[in-house]
Order: sequence, then structure tokens, then C-alpha cells
Amino acid sequence: MKPISFLSLLAKHIVANYSTTIEELVVVLPNKRAKVFLLEELKKEIQQNSFAPKIISIEDFIQDIAGIRSIDSVELLFEFYNVYISLTEKDKQPFEQFSNWGKTLLQDFNEIDRYLLEPNHVFSYLKDIEAIKRWNLEPQDKTKLIDNYLLFWENMPLYYDAFYKHLLSKGIGYQGLIYREAVENLNHFSNSIEHKIIFAGFNALNQAEEKIFQHLLSLEKADVLWDVEETFLNDPYHDAGLFARKMKRSWPHYKANPYEWIFNEFKQPKTIKIMGTPKTIGQAKLVGEIIESISSSQPLDKIAVVLGEENMLIPLLNSLPEAVSHLNITMGYSGKNNPAQLLVSKLFKMHQNAFNRSKNSYVFYYKDVLEVLQNPLVEPFAKAKVVVKKINENNYTFITHSKLLDFCDNENQFFSLLFQKWEANPVTVLEKISSILLQIRNYLLDESSNDRLTNSFVYAVFKVVNKLATYCEQHNHITSIDGLFSLYKQIIDLAEVSFEGEPLQGLQIMGVLESRVLDFDTVIITSMNEGVFPAGKSQNSFIPLDVKRELGLPTFKEKDAIYTYHFYHLLQRAKNIYLLYNTESEGIDAGEKSRFITQLKVETQPNHVLSHQIYNAHLPEKARELIEVEKSALVMERLKEMAENGFSPSTLTTYIRNPIQFYFQRILRISEVDEVEENIAVNTLGTIIHGALEELYKPHLNAFLSVLNVENMLQLANDEVLKQFKLVYKEGEITKGKNLLAFEVAKRNVFNFLQLEKRLLEQNDAVKVLFLEKNYEQILIDGRLPFPIKIKGNVDRIELRNGKLRIIDYKTGKVEQASLSISNWNGLTEDIKYDKIIQLLCYAFMVQSDFPNTELEVGIISFKNLKAGFMPFQIKEGREVIVNQVDDSVLGDFKTELIVLLNEILNSELAFEEKIL
Repeated sequence: MKPISFLSLLAKHIVANYSTTIEELVVVLPNKRAKVFLLEELKKEIQQNSFAPKIISIEDFIQDIAGIRSIDSVELLFEFYNVYISLTEKDKQPFEQFSNWGKTLLQDFNEIDRYLLEPNHVFSYLKDIEAIKRWNLEPQDKTKLIDNYLLFWENMPLYYDAFYKHLLSKGIGYQGLIYREAVENLNHFSNSIEHKIIFAGFNALNQAEEKIFQHLLSLEKADVLWDVEETFLNDPYHDAGLFARKMKRSWPHYKANPYEWIFNEFKQPKTIKIMGTPKTIGQAKLVGEIIESISSSQPLDKIAVVLGEENMLIPLLNSLPEAVSHLNITMGYSGKNNPAQLLVSKLFKMHQNAFNRSKNSYVFYYKDVLEVLQNPLVEPFAKAKVVVKKINENNYTFITHSKLLDFCDNENQFFSLLFQKWEANPVTVLEKISSILLQIRNYLLDESSNDRLTNSFVYAVFKVVNKLATYCEQHNHITSIDGLFSLYKQIIDLAEVSFEGEPLQGLQIMGVLESRVLDFDTVIITSMNEGVFPAGKSQNSFIPLDVKRELGLPTFKEKDAIYTYHFYHLLQRAKNIYLLYNTESEGIDAGEKSRFITQLKVETQPNHVLSHQIYNAHLPEKARELIEVEKSALVMERLKEMAENGFSPSTLTTYIRNPIQFYFQRILRISEVDEVEENIAVNTLGTIIHGALEELYKPHLNAFLSVLNVENMLQLANDEVLKQFKLVYKEGEITKGKNLLAFEVAKRNVFNFLQLEKRLLEQNDAVKVLFLEKNYEQILIDGRLPFPIKIKGNVDRIELRNGKLRIIDYKTGKVEQASLSISNWNGLTEDIKYDKIIQLLCYAFMVQSDFPNTELEVGIISFKNLKAGFMPFQIKEGREVIVNQVDDSVLGDFKTELIVLLNEILNSELAFEEKIL
């Protein structure tokens, strides 16, 4: 037999017992969301037209008794600060510092009042504990810090008393104050009511609630209908029945009256599937698969997905199958994970850095700017691509405010709004943020594909920012952007997105607390890991654990019992249960599987069918297949075009390194994206050094160098390096940090090279520099090739030294002579370790025709190995050098190897195959 839901039973009870006075009845439920479901059940039971009873949440009910309006935690904190200022004569803390301990103290005030404790007794208890901790301190050992600390505990009763009276005078309060005042006003309230009250579906009650319930019960003006499972009530050790046992045992009403209602549903047949899968995303995907498999056999509104962690909501929504045409999300989504909040945080960071970098100017850091412009809420509307491209092309590390505004046309008001200067006025700053969010919302509404989810996120943060602006106008406690951001981070949780949906239709997605009083046929619970479900032992309080136990305040034991009740209540009337947990033992959302899973296994009921499975994502046998690209007609056409335009040595060595890299870079012409080079890269440093040496040697081309020439170059070297830096590195910052070090390295490399040149001249070397950074090309014509192929390249330096022609390639990295030597030609074009030899011999092939019958040397000068000087290409036999210059024989052998490589590249039958690097 199918179990009847608690709300259905409640509706039947109301109609059966209060049909004539139903409109006068007040039904108090644990939360507001259950009201809709109860009204739907009442509609099924009531046969004729009738007014519904008044259905109200417990918090609203208590407020009605107390006659005091509840205010949110931010307004409460501001009010508390006003009281603190009035009580503190000297050493007043700024609001940012006060708020750190003020929030915790307010939570303790709330607990003390909800449990109707005597405040002075609690605070004197705490003060005495702190005094005892320091009882053995000599007068000379007491510092001002210790005195202030003890003074804080002494002042607690003053803070509480003054704050309590301050709030009462305004008719506002926090939850605990309202509860205490409701108890004070209970007699007056009970005398003024004539209608009946039903409290339904409660579990854990604080002292104030217990007193109110019992008082109204004793006057027979209320009924309390529990939703208690007999299995847990009769088990003295089961936490799901902890509160029920306590109230059944201690309330005077139950000495003579039955304890209603007790059910026996948990022992009924149930299928419980425990499923482990890695990470949050894995669980979201698994939920989607479960829903897809069961949606055809049962209505979606009888299925509940209960999220142990709210940050799983977005992955879950993206994992739902197409069968889910309607859904109802009855849970809040934290402001911390809100995309709009992330944008506001980035704006704060960008403007804080710009404002604090220099008090005399407003300078943006490029990463801050890019993070804002590339935010998905900004990028489509701010012409971000244009600005990002200019920043990357010009290599801006720091951008002045005026320069940034010049990047985009003045017509784009949204762009100007993002980067307007922020003043140190919190209200003005919040108004600008509010305008940005409003502009984004208007853009979203204008879009043809109206993204309601994003709209909800933006609107939620917009409301919090406006509320914060109101607080800052009313209270002049925030005086800086840093202080404003600190407060913003504390209150952003208020930007909880409450989703709108049809609660009686479609799949039900909810948090743990939203599941109270509700029953479903199928329940899927996620994040069943310790520390999540149940939550861990958090102690955000000034009251120690042993004192809480002594005073009767709730500890983690009671909080765990509340979670236990909610968990077992979800299982109580369900037939099919899926419990998902993260199998990963490390990471943010990881941990051991929940004790509730272990408890279910240990205490398995006879009618329960439990199964435990581990689900892993499908893993292929290989991590990935190496890429292989066939040479199509278009590819062959592009290769022929490249052969006509010329293969450079770097193109050839790219192929040797990895044919697929050659395919992407040279065939498809996919280049790396321009990015700001914040720290000077090695290749950029090489370009700067090459450029500086070229400019220094230019005036002395085709003339024999003298020591005086080199000394003049040494005088000009530093200025020339600086000039090259500005030319190559553009707007990049070189006056500090790693870039300053790179700048000094460049200067040192040029200086050391010129010193080497000077020493060699002093040793009577005769040097004439013929060419610098000269482009050469040569057609390779050979019967073994399908057609003539051009070889081209840029040669760093060609000189005549002591009558020999020398081709030199500069390397900023370290090169050893061993990497320029071979013993035979086999495999020259197959191994990337010979790339420098291939490069040098390509230069020799291109240059040789311009210098017939001339002794030719090719080699490298390594700036990190300058002591080695010029390192020539060599052919060795053992340790003996056989050849150290290039002649026709050497070039003939090289051409043979080069032709083999070119034929491989141009062979249409050979695919481009990826190499494992």
C-alpha cells in the first residue's frame, strides 16, 4: 500500500475536525514553501467552496506574537556598531575591524535569547573563565593587549543590554530577541486569540518555541502534530528521534495526552541504491542519467533531487535530460558562486589596485582589465575584443586611465562606465556598480535569447548592492574602498538567488532544509560525504563547547541530530532512494562517505533492498590517439606554394620536431594568440640583443674593425639596448622586477660580446663585417626532387676573419660544441638534436654561390657560453676533427640528406604523424 504523505494526512485531519471553522484556523509550518503543497492537498479534500485556513511559517508566527519586525544581518551589524560607538570612549575600532567579532557576538546573543538564558549569568560565566586562564599573571606581565581582551569580556553585558534596548526602541530585532519578546508577550497573545492553532511537522525546537507550544497546548488553544517515525522514537540511541524522545518525556502535556503523530513507514519496502562517483560533476551527470532512466515510469513531480551542496545546482541543471520539461527549484543559490558577484569582485580588485598603485595617478594593471573585459557578462556588450587586441599588440602591462578610455570609442557608454575612476566615497562607488549591473540586465533583456538564469543572478547582486548603498548613506562608518570591499565580501551571501518555478509541476530540486514536511516517491540525495552531509563541527562562537553543554545551548551534537532527522525523513515515505557520494578522498568537495550510509548498512531493515555501486567515467584504453593527417589535394597545393616561396631552416626543423606542429603552423597557418608579455620571454630577449648588435655594427660594415671602433660601440651599447627594448617590448614595464633583471642581462650580454671582439682585435685578428641580419635565398635544383625548391633564411652575421669567410648565428641560450659536431651523415634530418647543424648548413648552401672559391666556416656564438667563442660546424672521427669548414663535398652530402627530408615532406602518400615529445 502506498504511504500517504504527511501534508495529505494533515489536510484530511483539518477537513475532518475543523470543517465548520476552517477559515478561522491557523496552521503553523516549519517553512513557507510547505504552504503551497498544503493548499494543494486541501483542494483535493474540500468538496465545496471555502476559505482556506491561515497558513504561516513559525518565524512569521513568532513575529506576530512579539509585534517586532525582523531585520537582516547587515542592518543589524550597523545598528550594533552605533551602540558600540556610544559605549566606547576611546580606542574605538573602525567598522571593518569591529565587524569581524561583531558578527560572532550577534550570533551568541541570538542563541542566548532563543534559549531564554539569563544573559548576565552567561556573560559573567565567560568573563570568569577568561580571568581564570590568566589568574597567575603578575601585574608587570599584564600588557595593554591582555587588559583590552579582558575588558572585552567585561563589556559583553553592557553591549547586550544597550543593544537590546536600542532595538526595542526602534521596534526591530534579530530572531532571538523576537523569540524572547514573544515569550514575554505570550499571556497577552493567548488571551487575545479565539481561533485554534495547529503546529505541524516540527522536530527540533529551541527553548522559546517549546515554551510557546506548551503554553498554548495547556490552554487547549493549539494542537501539535509531529511527524515522528516509531523506529527512531523507540531507539534510545538513534539521533533521528533525539528531540522527539526528549519532548515526549519532558513535556507535562504528554503525561496525560497521546503523542501525535507517530508513523511506521520507514520499515516498509524500499529500494536504496548507494552510488559513488568522482567529484561534483560526476554526481551531477549521474543524477541526469538516473532521472532519464526513471522519468518514463513515474511522474516528475514525485521525484525530488536534494542537493547536499548548493554549488552543484548549475552542473545539475546542465546535466538534466530532455525529458525534464518542467522543474521547480526550491532552494537558494549562494551569492558567493553568483557570476554577477564574481564580476563585482573583479571590478573592486581592478579599481582598488588602480587607486592604490599611485595616489597621483589612476593606473590599471592589464590582468585586472582583461579579467573584467573577458567576463561573460561584459564581453558581448563592451566591444572587449578591440580593446584586448590593442592591449596585447602594444604589450601594455600598466595602462593609464586616459589611455584605456582612448582604446574604445566614446559612444560605448558601458565601456566608460566600467572604467570610470572610483572615488573614495563608498556610496558613489556602489552607485556606479549598480549602474553597471542595471546596464547588463537591460542588455540581457534586449537579447533575443533571454537568459532568465543569468538575469536572476544579476538582479540578486543588484539588490544587495543597492541595499548596501542605503546602509552606507544612513551610517557613515565606511570611509574607504578597501573597507567597502571588506563589508561587501561579508554580506554577499545575502545575494541568494531564489528561483521562481511551479512548485506543483515537474522535477523538484531543493536543499536539505527545504525538504521539511514534504514527501516524495523517489528521492535522489547528492554529496553524501562527511563534512557535507552532515556538516562538520564548526564553532563560530565565543561560547566554549563545555559551557554550551552546561547552559543547554545546542552543540554540534544537536546539529548532527537535526541533519539526521532530515535525512531519515526524506527516506521515511520514499520507495526508491538514490544516495550519491564523492569517491575522491582529496580535494575541496571530497571526504569519507557519510556516516548515514554506514548506518543504513549496519541497521538494514528486513524490507529494505540495499545495493552499493561505484560509477567511474568511461576511460579509453589509450589516453589519446596520436594525430595523423592525410595529405589532401589542398595540402599538397599549399606545400607546393611553400616550396615556391621558400622553406626556411626553422620550417624544416619544425617538421623534424613534430610533423603535426608543422601542419598546424605552416600548412594551416595557425599562429599563437597575441598576449601581453608581462615577463620578457627568451625569444624576445634574443630579438633585442640581435637588434642592438645590428645597430651598433651597422656604421662599420665593409671596413676592417679597429679596437677604437669597438670601444665606441661599448659607449653606445646601453643606450642601444634600451632603444631596442622600447622598440620590441613596446609599452612593457622594464624598470622593476624580472624585466629589470632581463634588461640588465641583455646589457651584460652585449657588453661581454663586444669585450670578446675587442680582445680578439687586440690579438691581431683582421675582421671585416660584410652583412648583418641579411635575407638569403637559393633555389635547390636536383633530379631527385619533384620540382625546384627555394631555401631561404635570415643570416645573423657574415664576416671575413683573417681571410676566411665566416657565417655566424647568435644564440642567447647555451650551446656546446658537441651539438655542432657529427661523425657521419646518417639520420641528420631525423633527429631534432641536429637542428642547429641543419640551420648552419642551410645558411652555407644559400650563401656559397655569392662567394665562390672562398674558404667557408659556419658556426654559433652562444651568449651563455662566450668563453667558447666561435664554435664551428665539425665532422669528427672519434675525438679527432676531420672537417671544420664547409666545401663542395660537405654541401653535397648535406644536400643529399636535405633532399631526403624534402621528399618526405612533399610525398602525398606519407601522412603527417604526430610525434610523442
